[in-house]
Amino acid sequence: MTKENDITENGQEALETEIPVADTAVLGMMIGDVRYLVRMKEIGEVIQVTEIVPIPLTHPWFLGIINMHGNLYGITDLGVYLGGAFLSFDFRSRILLVSSDYRINSGFIVHNLLGIRSLSEFETCRTCDEQLRSGVSHVYQDKEGRTWYELNLCMFVREKRFLQIAR
Repeated sequence: MTKENDITENGQEALETEIPVADTAVLGMMIGDVRYLVRMKEIGEVIQVTEIVPIPLTHPWFLGIINMHGNLYGITDLGVYLGGAFLSFDFRSRILLVSSDYRINSGFIVHNLLGIRSLSEFETCRTCDEQLRSGVSHVYQDKEGRTWYELNLCMFVREKRFLQIAR
């Protein structure tokens, strides 16, 4: 896997941006009618939905906290955060815990996982002229011509909007 490091004006290293590598493992998911991919290295663990303790006076997309392995994790409904409607959880719903490399105890509820895939199954979409959505690093197409958006969880968990859960 190849990484690019950018240096900011004050000489500090900026966030790394991932360059697509064909043999990279990604997790496919549907959020509403939109297909997304997340690199497996960005996911620390995939767990069943457990009891979420709500936190009052927070945005609707912030569901609350869970205790996992003795640590508290803030849980976000990824579909609502991306602008979709709230969906109730069912037996297919899972929580994606963000990799500990990002030093933030956070997780995202996803309602429909589509399994682990390889980026070699996709082609970079060069004709997609739409702006990249917030947190999306690349746009791909599969062999059936369906569009997939690659989410960059590292970018997500550092967004100002994401970090300010209070209404």
